[in-house]
Amino acid sequence: MNKAPLYSRSPRRGAAVPPPPVGPAADAVDGSAPAAAPGTSAVTAAAATLPSRLRTLPPAAWALIGALLAALAMLAVQRLGPGQRAVTQDDIDLAVRESLEKEPLPSQATKAYQAILPSVVRVTGFADEDDAAADESPEKRAMERSLGTGVVIIDNGTILTNLHVVWGSKKIKVRFANGHESEAIMVGAQPENDLAVLKALSLPDDLEAATMRSTADLLPGDHVIAVGHPFGIGPSVSYGVVSGLKREFRSAEGERTLTNLIQFDAAANPGNSGGPLVTMDGQVVGIVTAILNPSEQRTFIGIGFAVPIENAAQAAGMPPF
Repeated sequence: MNKAPLYSRSPRRGAAVPPPPVGPAADAVDGSAPAAAPGTSAVTAAAATLPSRLRTLPPAAWALIGALLAALAMLAVQRLGPGQRAVTQDDIDLAVRESLEKEPLPSQATKAYQAILPSVVRVTGFADEDDAAADESPEKRAMERSLGTGVVIIDNGTILTNLHVVWGSKKIKVRFANGHESEAIMVGAQPENDLAVLKALSLPDDLEAATMRSTADLLPGDHVIAVGHPFGIGPSVSYGVVSGLKREFRSAEGERTLTNLIQFDAAANPGNSGGPLVTMDGQVVGIVTAILNPSEQRTFIGIGFAVPIENAAQAAGMPPF
């Protein structure tokens, strides 16, 4: 829709300006009344400022004008109605609160989750070229595969996940948000940041890539969500804040030390690995990669880590932000 043009209050250039009047007319233009002669009453002086035709109106005409003005004033009062008063800001605030109580707006976390959900995939790595046999026990099938999460960063099927999710797998499968499943191959890796880049071999028709955002303005205390498939359940969302920046983490096996990590307290468990860490505007700032737990349970105690999206983008051959 075209916007209505805005006009300046200053006069147009080049417009003809009429010459100022002189004499009594000039006094009428600039708003000043002609000086009353000595001995002239104030009423007479005020009447002298009226146009000549109004000054010659008979008293009956003046009485009629006064009656009309009084009638208009009474009509205006009657339109307000008895007992009505002007609407105040408190009235507006009350109406807004009542409306929100009847139909509450979705939370920021809900909107962020809805924005990222079409780009989240479940990643499964198999130890064999063939899927686990149907007659095998669930425990054996669980041992022969790894579960994690990934996020689509290019709509051609390019997916980011953790390297430890797919490392050693002979076969990789991904399941998209709409249920479409596809085999995937690893096309890139960045071991120093525990990142892997996958390419799905078949794509759903409505595939959407996530929007990535620089971490340059990310601060401790910023709200974030972690989306993934903890213990294979999902997609699941958890909510928290950024707890710190530029953290280091050394895996329990001592295989590698990860640096420059985002620390967060949104719940994450095995299966969240490779999933996106998302700000309230629905944009990805990191890839969930590890949780800190000194015990052997490997469950969440409030400290999770994510690789900044700048590193993840480089792993996929994309320029940093």
